Amino acid sequence: MESTDKTTDVNETVEQIRTGAHSAVDRAANATVQAAEVLGQKGEQLRNAEQEYMEQCRSYIHERPFTAVGLALGAGFLLSRLLNGR
Repeated sequence: MESTDKTTDVNETVEQIRTGAHSAVDRAANATVQAAEVLGQKGEQLRNAEQEYMEQCRSYIHERPFTAVGLALGAGFLLSRLLNGR
């Protein structure tokens, strides 16, 4: 009788551990799915922001071509000075 009680206790403990492990795996899987969904949404937002910014840049260059060329020359000059270290 005593070994049957011990076996039952062991089986109950194993069942509790199994249930806890399954619960932990389920929570981790849900968290992973939620994180993937958020990352997908943020990626879409970044793509939209990039497209909007590019359209603004095109519009600015179209409206002010000489200013755009001047800015590009100035940025190129500054970049060359920084990279050459002089």
